[in-house]
Order: sequence, then C-alpha cells, then structure tokens
Amino acid sequence: MEAPEARVRTRRRLVAAAILAAVAVAVAVSWLDTRSRIGSTQEELARRLRDIEAESKEARALARQSQEAMRDALAKLSVLESRLAESQAQQGALEALYQELSRNRDEWQLAEIEQVLAIASQQLQLSGNVRAALLALQLAEARLARADRPQFLAVRRALARDIERLRRLPALDLPGTALKLDGVIAAIDGLPMAFDDRGARDERGKGAEAARAAAAKKPAAKAEEVLPPAPEEGFLARFGGEVWTELRQLVTVRRIDAPEPPLLAPSQAYFLRENLKLRLLSARVSLLTRDEAGYREDLRVAQQWLQRYFDARAKPTQAAAAQLKQLSGAALSLELPSISESLEAVRAFKAPRERRGG
Repeated sequence: MEAPEARVRTRRRLVAAAILAAVAVAVAVSWLDTRSRIGSTQEELARRLRDIEAESKEARALARQSQEAMRDALAKLSVLESRLAESQAQQGALEALYQELSRNRDEWQLAEIEQVLAIASQQLQLSGNVRAALLALQLAEARLARADRPQFLAVRRALARDIERLRRLPALDLPGTALKLDGVIAAIDGLPMAFDDRGARDERGKGAEAARAAAAKKPAAKAEEVLPPAPEEGFLARFGGEVWTELRQLVTVRRIDAPEPPLLAPSQAYFLRENLKLRLLSARVSLLTRDEAGYREDLRVAQQWLQRYFDARAKPTQAAAAQLKQLSGAALSLELPSISESLEAVRAFKAPRERRGG
C-alpha cells in the first residue's frame, strides 16, 4: 500500500519539479528576452540620445550663427538707420536750400520785372513810347509764363490787362515821323534859294547847246568862202565879247509876277538854312515829347520860310513842302493809359515775401 503512494508522491514530486523546471526555463527565457529587449532599448535610447545631442549641438551652432547674423543685421540696420537719418537730414537741408533758392530766384525775377516795368512806365508817361511799354509788358509776361508758378497768376492777369489796353490804342508811328523829319532836314542844304541864278545859267547852257546843235545841222560852207578875219579884228571881237559877257553878269533883268522875295546875301542864306534846320529839330523834339502845339507851330514856320525864301518851282522844294504839309497833319494828342496796375501787382506780391525775409 505504501509503495503506490510513494510512487504517486514521487511522480508528483517529479511533475512539480518538471513544472518548476519549466517555469524556471520560461522565467529564464523571459528574463533573457526582457534583458535583450532592455539592451536593445538601451542601445536605441543611447543612439537617439547621441542623435539628439548631435542635433542639439547643431541647433546650438545654428543658434549661434543666427545670433551672429542677427547681431550683424542689427548692426547693419543701425548703420542704415543712421544713414537714413543723415539722408533725411540732407534731404531736408536740400529742400530748405531749394526753397531758399527758389524764393531768391523769384525775388530776383520780380525785382527785374519791377525795374523793367518802372522804366517802361516812365517812358510811357514822359515820351509816350507805347511800343517800348508794350514790349516790356510782353517780356515780363513771357518770363512769368516760363516760370509756370501758380502764385504768379495775379501778376500775370494784371500784365494781360495792361497789354490789352496798350494794344487797343490807335497806331502812332513816332519813329517813322521822326525819320521823315530827318529826311527833310537833310534835304535843306540842297534846296535852291529864290534868288539863286543857277536856273538862269542852266537856261543859257541849254540855249548854247541848242545853238550848237542847229549849227551842226547846217551844211558846211566851202573852204574858199570862209575867210579868216584879220588879226586886229579878231582881238577886238574877243575883247568886246568878254566885256559884254561881264556886263551881262553884273546886271540881271527878270520878270516877277509874284511878290518879290527878299534878297539874301550868301552868309544870310547859310544862317537861314541853319535856322530852318533848328526849327525842324525843335519840331522833332516836340514830336517825341508829344508837345502838339509846339510841333505844329514849328512846322508852320518852316512851311512859311520854304514858301518865302526858297524857289517854290523847284522839285526838291515842292517835295519838302509836301512832306511838311503831310507831317503837320499827324495827330499827337492821345490819351495814354498807365501800367501802374502791373507795377502794383508786382509790389503787392513782393511785400509779404520781403516781410518774411526781414
């Protein structure tokens, strides 16, 4: 009975030992597997730690580079900011300088225009030189137009109104009239006097030429029919002819249908011509100063002297008298406008700028 129980217990012990051995083997296998896994995990972790450390080194290097780049960028930015500040300061200085130069240029331009307009106004009021005043206004308007500044519009409007007023004036050619007077003055020395015997000599010369032509047309006489005069008779004939010629030159007989003009000595004729020139020069001065009464009086006296002392039948005298008659009909009384509006506009534009500059 004991033997089977012992065998049973023995088998049980063997089974238990086998189970324990299997468990021990399983535990050992599991432990080995776990250890191997832990080892591989440690190796993977170590590899990853190494990778992480390498990446962190690279990141630190990149961070240092980025910091250095940022520092460089900040330095460059500060340099750029300083240069920008300098450029802005220079730009502000240039703008201020440009404005100052522009203001000075405008002031110089307006000062020149004011001076030109003042001279033109004086010429217009003193000598009535409308053309010079009109040219001055047009020059001022053209200079302001080239400037093309809106602040000059008021001045340009005033200039345009004054230009239109001068253009509406009737045409009066004072320089042309003065040139005609100069032509008459230059012709006075060539005008024949009323008692100048130049015309008689011309008539005698024409008669002698006609006689010579008639003698040339006659048939020539035969040589034997023309007898040479005796020497005594030829001398007496020549002497008598010369005496007769001298006597004819001493006494001149003329028929006078009109009132007798005054007889003047050569010196008096010279002074008469000079006085007539002075009269015409006085008329020229009166013309330029628009003294119509003096101008007409001088021309009237000059016409009287031409009719009284000079040969009215001569063509130069007739031409001079016709010229003086035409010149005496010229109208000088003309209501001249003033260009003070343009001057006032320029001065009104300059006044605030001068106060700011002061």
